[in-house]
Amino acid sequence: MTTSVHTVRQVRDIHDLPLPDLMFQAQSVHRAHHDPGEVQLCTLLSVKTGGCPEDCAYCPQSSKYDTGVDAARMLKADEVLDAAARAKAAGATRFCMGAAWREVKDGPAFDEVLGMVRGVRQLGLEACCTLGMVNESQARRLADAGLTAYNHNIDTSKSFYGQIISTRTYEDRLLTLAHVRRAGITVCSGGIIGMGESIDDRCAMLMTLANLSPQPESVPINALVATPGTPLADRKPVDPLEFVRMIATARILMPKAKVRLSAGRLDLSREAQLLCFLAGANSIFYGEKLLTTGNPDVQTDLALLRDAGFSTTMGTVELGE
Repeated sequence: MTTSVHTVRQVRDIHDLPLPDLMFQAQSVHRAHHDPGEVQLCTLLSVKTGGCPEDCAYCPQSSKYDTGVDAARMLKADEVLDAAARAKAAGATRFCMGAAWREVKDGPAFDEVLGMVRGVRQLGLEACCTLGMVNESQARRLADAGLTAYNHNIDTSKSFYGQIISTRTYEDRLLTLAHVRRAGITVCSGGIIGMGESIDDRCAMLMTLANLSPQPESVPINALVATPGTPLADRKPVDPLEFVRMIATARILMPKAKVRLSAGRLDLSREAQLLCFLAGANSIFYGEKLLTTGNPDVQTDLALLRDAGFSTTMGTVELGE
């Protein structure tokens, strides 16, 4: 499968369209490839929190910064599967497991994760992991365990990347995605806006993702959650319309992907979130925490989706008592 090769200039031309034109184009593409009234619900759980040796400037789990997030023991498989069962009961169809590792290391901890993946699949859920870098054999073992998707965000443009992270390279990120793809696991990869990057950096990030062949099946678009103690603690919140433009541009460039409205959603009004859905977002992280950052609570999300007339992959949204 081949994809069109885009340039930053081409992506920027889309991104900078008058907002009504951009929204119309994005919605047209969205309707051609997806049910416009359906939103996938994904739940994300940190199975190993804190103590990461990376220096990602946005991350409260880095051991390099004093953010109040302490290294914790890895959760046991039964704890994770209990959480997955609760997520399924609340309507989630994909369960994502994150570990604050720089890279996967073969051994008991990885074996435990493989067991978690098998257990999540046995529950009838899609299983996703984000564990840092993986090599080819580790990706194959994840595939053999039944992993549906692997999340490994490229974060930003290649040119801006070094200002955010020094402990790994942009090429390391892309190599992990290649290992995952070759193992037959679907790719979940997106990025973060609001870290001090330029609009061209944002467009270059989308260009990199859109030029992958095949394109990612899932593209999370995150707005920085500025965390005290990190180097980016003083960054101002992203303007909601900038978020909308990124969602719309991603939708146009990657028509078949699930575009996920991800971190930063807690700071968006109901109306801003609905604009993101109209721009082509059709997946959200669902639950009260994303690894270590806040997220709208379940009932708030269900109310928003119900009031807007959306359905989920589990059917029409109903509010619990």
